[in-house]
Amino acid sequence: MADQNVYDDPVFFANYKKLRASEGSANACVEQPAMFSLCPPAAGLSVLDLGCGSGETCRAFAEMGAARVVGLDLSENMLAEARRQTQAENVSYVQMSMSGLSTLHDTFDLVVSSLAVHYVADFERFAREVYGLLKPGGVFVFSQEHPLTTAPKDGGRWVRDWRGRIRHWALSDYAEPGMRKTRWFVDGVEKYHRPFSAVINALVSAGFSVEKAAEPMPDADTVRRFPKYAKYRHKPDFLLMRVKK
Repeated sequence: MADQNVYDDPVFFANYKKLRASEGSANACVEQPAMFSLCPPAAGLSVLDLGCGSGETCRAFAEMGAARVVGLDLSENMLAEARRQTQAENVSYVQMSMSGLSTLHDTFDLVVSSLAVHYVADFERFAREVYGLLKPGGVFVFSQEHPLTTAPKDGGRWVRDWRGRIRHWALSDYAEPGMRKTRWFVDGVEKYHRPFSAVINALVSAGFSVEKAAEPMPDADTVRRFPKYAKYRHKPDFLLMRVKK
């Protein structure tokens, strides 16, 4: 089965760019700070970014002194943006699916992935292939949509009281892994749900040592500036993992 490439859909791509440009995006306020906090110091490292998108993370690692950064993505639109915005000579980009990493004959000190692994159907195979791309002692840090978010087969919803105030998240289908089709800018966006235990077990089975898990929450200042994030006290949006070879 071919990987879905929704980021090359013009409607999706235009809306996604607008979202990421927003100062109040969850990526900027919550996910990216949490991911970088889990990464080792980048100076001198070789880094692979899986699902690199427009190259924002690649450029950040280059600025932090990484010796070499490779960004991998399936989307032509995203890679065109990445190449247009990247000036550093030690950053390169490869068009490739995250489902076929065994064809990437290279090794790295650090592999990162920001909000992309929930698009991977076979996470156990993916974990093994990432393990093979790391040098001994190498680190893999990734973020994904939280399993509480991906679980509902109907796309999920917040339960509100008669005044419209959020009461809680309507969790369903958590124990049933597999594809979920949702609407995100366009219909039929394919993501894969797996319980937290399945994520951990796949990483351990691949040979990784689990060093840290994080379910980041916005700080008080972020909630003050962007009140929509107050609902995170009920359900975090992201799960992040740091594992080591």
